[in-house]
Amino acid sequence: MNTKKIAEKIISEFHWFHAHPELSYEEFNTTARIRQNLQAEGIDIINLPLQTGLVAEVGTGQPPIVAIRCDIDALPVQEETDLSYKSQTDGKMHACGHDFHTASILGAVYILKQHEKELKGTVRIIFQPGEEAPGGALKILETGVLADVQVIFGLHSSSLFPVGVAAIRAGAVTAAVDRFEIIFNGEGTHAAHPQNGIDPIVAASAFVTAVQSVVSRNADPFAADLISITHFQGGNTWNVIPEQVYLEGTTRTLKTNDRNMVRQRIYDLSEYIAKAYGATAKIIWHDGPPATANDKEWTKFAEKIAQQNGLIVEPSPDSLGGEDFAFYQEKIKGVFVLIGTGLSYPNHNPHFQIDSAALFPTAEYMAQLSAHALEQIKK
Repeated sequence: MNTKKIAEKIISEFHWFHAHPELSYEEFNTTARIRQNLQAEGIDIINLPLQTGLVAEVGTGQPPIVAIRCDIDALPVQEETDLSYKSQTDGKMHACGHDFHTASILGAVYILKQHEKELKGTVRIIFQPGEEAPGGALKILETGVLADVQVIFGLHSSSLFPVGVAAIRAGAVTAAVDRFEIIFNGEGTHAAHPQNGIDPIVAASAFVTAVQSVVSRNADPFAADLISITHFQGGNTWNVIPEQVYLEGTTRTLKTNDRNMVRQRIYDLSEYIAKAYGATAKIIWHDGPPATANDKEWTKFAEKIAQQNGLIVEPSPDSLGGEDFAFYQEKIKGVFVLIGTGLSYPNHNPHFQIDSAALFPTAEYMAQLSAHALEQIKK
């Protein structure tokens, strides 16, 4: 395909992906569509034990090896746009730009294939499932397909920047994300006779209030830490003190020490506050992805290639959002880039939209970034 055909093709595929969203680890049709497109252009697909998602390869098949990654899953959001290609599935929407990621990286693969004989090594292209789960990155890592990769690049759409902007910054760009569940157990009784029971609602409420002091009193005032209680459930009628209250929430941190401290304080507060009220507390902790950690030297390189491709480079904004690309960066040097896709409603909003004008410039940038990275490693 020539440049014009690639540009037209990835817009068409972007529309298809947007209209056919699939949730984490359910991306069977999405994977089949990606596979079909790659096979039509003679692009090698690595045989891996993945139910959804895939990894392709372009180049010599020999080191050096770099990787580029996109995610392919959608969200359980009901779309509320007027797009001609809006979601055809109730309750599911590409409200985080993964359709854009997939289509633009597909374009990058096409461009790399055109110049395959000029590549100074191998580019592995990851179409990753389950980022929103999160944890799809771990599924890819478990296959061993990235064991010999020397640097990895990822991208994410950003509604904070216009088309033509690449936001890049060394260090943490997104936060470590953990989820916790807490069950406060008391003793149920009649609401008129609280002395005959142990009220878990009072204990859980005291915890909700106290836990807010962790960030303000235990963390460095200049640190970017956050604790949010997002789910509080207890009781089912007006005149009964229940046996149990269920809490759920999330923590967001940028530094490992803060991540460990916040977790320990949540454990301590829940245990001792429950005990003070005569109740007990059980915590179920779910470790999520760590904070992204963009490599300093490769970040400078990514900025240079962006400028050479006519993109305006801005620093990535502070964010406590999570991104499982960080799992790759624990093993491999890497850079996570934000791509301006037009000012719009924020990610995960039912009115979220992408300007398709960003597709081909992004495809070109990611192709150039990976090709020049091979040359950089060869030096």
